[in-house]
Amino acid sequence: MPMNVPTALTWLRILLIPVFVGVYYLPDAWLAPAGKNWLAMGIFAVAALTDWLDGWLARRLGLMSAFGAFLDPVADKLMVAAALILLVALGRADAWLAAIIIGREIAISALREWMAELGAGKSVAVAFAGKLKTAAQMTAIIALLLYEPLIPGVSTPLLGTVALWIAAILTLWSMVHYMRKAAPYLRSDR
Repeated sequence: MPMNVPTALTWLRILLIPVFVGVYYLPDAWLAPAGKNWLAMGIFAVAALTDWLDGWLARRLGLMSAFGAFLDPVADKLMVAAALILLVALGRADAWLAAIIIGREIAISALREWMAELGAGKSVAVAFAGKLKTAAQMTAIIALLLYEPLIPGVSTPLLGTVALWIAAILTLWSMVHYMRKAAPYLRSDR
């Protein structure tokens, strides 16, 4: 396993998952609920930034590797799934919206793996719809983790809920996009 800065940032993102989840299990005597929200949101936001940073560094420094290309989306899926499950447990997100998003992530990951085995992985590479979906997801999760007033007149619960709905819609839209790209391979005898 090649270890470089981008790969280390990806591993850091994975290691931060139990940290931001664990914040909510601290006794209130140690950290008040509002403090838990701010701390968990901050940890998640740092993890989300490492997602952008590791990809940028890998491209910029020429440190792209097959292992890094495999691990990066796994870290992303784990981070988002853990956050959504946590938000459902906290009563801040609907379970069915979380199930749509997590289910799509698993299905598309499996599709990409299968397409890569066929040598057609590039046909289901990340599309613009997927990038929009990710932006909406991150906005939703950060706002729903924070759940505290940030800017007067802006409700983070409402912002997070609207962004989660947008993420779910984009999730389904991008899934249709990827399925269309894969359709010729699904119909063949390969």
